[in-house]
Amino acid sequence: MRDYEPLDLASYCNAPARPLGAEPERALGEQVFYGLPFRVGASDGPAERRCIVLNPGDGPIEIPVQSAARHVIVAHRLLSPSAPEGHDIGRDVAEYTFDLGGEAIRVPIRERFEVNGAGGWPYLARPDQKDYMQDRFIGPWELAGWRMTEVEMGVPKHFVLWCWTNPHPDRELTSIRIASQERLLIGGITLGHAAEEPFSREPAREVLITLLDPDDADRTCSGGDDRLRSEREGCLEVEVDRGVAGYPFSLPDQSGDDFLNDTHQGWGQKRNAKISPAYVEVSATPSATLSVGVSGREVGSVRWGDVTEQGSVQPNDRCRIEVVQRGRNWVHTSVVDDETGKPVPCRVHYRSPEGIPYAPHGHHAHINTHLESYHLDLGGDLRLGQITYAYIDGKCQGWLPRGEVIVDVARGFEYEPLRARVEIKPGQRELELRLRRWCDMNAEGWYSGDTHVHFLSTMGGHLEAGGEDLNVVNLLASQWGHLFTNTEDITGRPSVSPDGKTVVYASQENRQHLLGHLSLLGLREPVMPWGSDGPSEAEMGGSLETTMSDWADRTHSQGGTVVIPHFPSPNGEPATLIATGRADAVEMTNYHASSHAEYYGYLNCGYRLPLVGGTDKMASECPVGLYRTYVSIPPDQPFTYDTWCANLRAGRTFLSSGPILRFTVDGHEIGDTLNLPGNGGEVEFVAEAESTLPIHRLEIVQGGQPVDAVEEPNGTRKLTLRTRVKITGHTWLAARVSGPGYQPIAHHDSAKWGPGRGIMAHTSPVYVACGGEWWMFDQKVAQYMLTLMDGSLSYIRGMTKQHAPGSATHHHGERDHME
Repeated sequence: MRDYEPLDLASYCNAPARPLGAEPERALGEQVFYGLPFRVGASDGPAERRCIVLNPGDGPIEIPVQSAARHVIVAHRLLSPSAPEGHDIGRDVAEYTFDLGGEAIRVPIRERFEVNGAGGWPYLARPDQKDYMQDRFIGPWELAGWRMTEVEMGVPKHFVLWCWTNPHPDRELTSIRIASQERLLIGGITLGHAAEEPFSREPAREVLITLLDPDDADRTCSGGDDRLRSEREGCLEVEVDRGVAGYPFSLPDQSGDDFLNDTHQGWGQKRNAKISPAYVEVSATPSATLSVGVSGREVGSVRWGDVTEQGSVQPNDRCRIEVVQRGRNWVHTSVVDDETGKPVPCRVHYRSPEGIPYAPHGHHAHINTHLESYHLDLGGDLRLGQITYAYIDGKCQGWLPRGEVIVDVARGFEYEPLRARVEIKPGQRELELRLRRWCDMNAEGWYSGDTHVHFLSTMGGHLEAGGEDLNVVNLLASQWGHLFTNTEDITGRPSVSPDGKTVVYASQENRQHLLGHLSLLGLREPVMPWGSDGPSEAEMGGSLETTMSDWADRTHSQGGTVVIPHFPSPNGEPATLIATGRADAVEMTNYHASSHAEYYGYLNCGYRLPLVGGTDKMASECPVGLYRTYVSIPPDQPFTYDTWCANLRAGRTFLSSGPILRFTVDGHEIGDTLNLPGNGGEVEFVAEAESTLPIHRLEIVQGGQPVDAVEEPNGTRKLTLRTRVKITGHTWLAARVSGPGYQPIAHHDSAKWGPGRGIMAHTSPVYVACGGEWWMFDQKVAQYMLTLMDGSLSYIRGMTKQHAPGSATHHHGERDHME
């Protein structure tokens, strides 16, 4: 006998198919709702006899069954107008009588209980369309934000489905008698013979999927291409007929032990780009069929009840399907400082031994389905390769599986990351994790900040700064074509956390696609326009309204700080800004050789340029402060945003993407000028680098060239360099440290360490003057600067769009706009 048996009701049809909408023929005949078969009305015969409609005053209809049944599922719909404003919800609109061989069981059919009616969904019936996942890769542009919800609720297309459970399933159901006091549409009736509830009420469970054929398992899902199709080439697909399934996600290809022993603890994991192994969450009835496919072709299917009973099923030589049988606990986690015992902000990641992530409630296990998240869903979560972390204030709660759980907890550069196994026992509701601070730079007078952050809110900046042990977040509003971001965060003053340890200042990055970008820190009022001269910085067809020099002057008039971000690109006007003293600092956001060469060239040409670190964070794939600026504030000055910026301008800085770097020259600190006699002399420098991440090479740079180095090929936590060097003329000295070899590279392993970022740290210079005021000059660099200036002026005069003279009154109010 079939699990589910639809009854043929064609002989009872008494009405046209108009209630079934504009294309009723599609809704008639053999139909499937929730994976259950139905026969709706009559698909042929007279047009006036296609549906069953019961009207008030009509006599009842009696449908013979003469079969045992555990359940009876009725597809029906109320056609009468519902009571106004939901009044009389619960009123009887019909009565269904189930005859069990002489015993009649009468069931009242009530508005909004067993059948749809006013005021919302029925309490005891389901829509004929089940819940579903949105298309994973494509969709209407206007729904881009909505797409990130991933799920869609099933809504009634024609009917709602009500299930009657037979209290005597071993007795024959002789007939079903239907009487109605309101206009009622009967679509179909199906008998359920399976020993199960027809609709799954089991919460979703994790299912592991392993593709056994290498041709399948080694595929990667090319979900980022431009083909307009729902299933991307190579993607894994999971479908369930009598239930629902989420998106499948790849699991790590690294073992649990290897993950625990990895050198980048706390900083993500290389992402497995292949589609196997994978996991998916499934809720289904035992009789449901779970199908696994690759690129639209089925590779295997199993009965869900077989999987839950056996734990693992291999339907063929192409795939294996396993269900995770563990229980789960709702656990409250506290992460505390090991010394103080107080909760400490941080970021956390939980996973099962197989690598299934369990995010704290309110956070994401997979940010935006592992697609890019530029300007979307930004704040509170971080994805580094395979891993998604949740930023917390020291406490969180949510589901964790019973048994072994792997935790990965981190807080910036000055805490030891915690990556360990913990045991969640049945009934356990509390978990405490401890983080140990190995270094306290604030206590040494150094305060860290990110000079370049986008798209977070002010409060999001506080949360993530706390989680990364960061003191300052420069949240930069900006213009991106026709998009303006963080406008609402600009207040003209810092936002300071209650404990005074974290400052978020919403200011601006003003942008021009050829002349360059400027980070304008500490603005009291906006400097407009934010963008100029067309895409992608300004609007389509826009004119050139201003120069970077003007932006810098107006920032300085407010007491603000001017930083050239992602130095030197775009490389138009930075040379002018540096030559005229308008640039207070230059920022590195990467590990590129060109950034170093450009920076060293300006120093060798006699320009004092503090070096700062920023992330240019625009997506959840980059943590705040991944590249950060440490600023030394003298003991007689309090930590405030203003003192942080003032000492940044003074050059008391080093940038870091992990290592802590200390450097002195004859006792002089970073940013100082050491004065020697005219003939120079010998100086001693001391450099020390420490890191929770492996470092390999520590160097001293003089005039752009390494003059001494110490190296540990296998990586280490600490490197120290102390030596003496002869100085014969004006110069500058700096310390730098990195991963394997100090050879700046274009791209690092982004899956482990942010997008194109390398493990490194670099100080601002200590300047050494010999016999007078410090100065240096490089003819080649000077000529290069002049060429850049000539090119920028040529572009302004010969390429930019301009309003006709006299046709526009510009923001500056001057008559000669070109001047």
